[in-house]
Amino acid sequence: MSVLRRYLARMKGGGRAPARPPRRDLLLAGTGGCLAIAAVAWLSLRAGVPALMAPLGASCFLAFAVPDSPLAQPRHIVGGHLVASAVGLAVLQVCGGAWWAQALAVGLAISAMLATRTGHPPAGADPLLVFALQPGWDFLLAPVLPGSLVVALVALAFNNLRPQAAYPKYW
Repeated sequence: MSVLRRYLARMKGGGRAPARPPRRDLLLAGTGGCLAIAAVAWLSLRAGVPALMAPLGASCFLAFAVPDSPLAQPRHIVGGHLVASAVGLAVLQVCGGAWWAQALAVGLAISAMLATRTGHPPAGADPLLVFALQPGWDFLLAPVLPGSLVVALVALAFNNLRPQAAYPKYW
């Protein structure tokens, strides 16, 4: 039997997808994400400082859809984005914008986030954003720090409105 057939046979008899969450949870998760990005966008506009970046949308998924996950804790949201972006900036500065430098930056960012206990999957995209934009070190001060802080703070406020909520699980 070919490798593909064995894989498909396993998948066919494999587990089922998880049940759909209750409508209330769907609405709360979507509302939380909407409020967090709205807050980042509004504050960015008011302060005249760019604070929006695409990976924050993915951070919102974790923060509001699975707030009990270790990956959704404020330490991971803020720290992960800061660490991964700093790694991206350092690799860009040392190695230039080559394709292999982008790959190296993502790999080093993953290792650095794990080493600092700030693993946050959306932040894995930050080095690629750094290479696309080629910003200076002030990129850490805007948009990374304010954007990730606002998402974490909205998650702190919003997630604790839920019954039996206790967010964050740790700092």
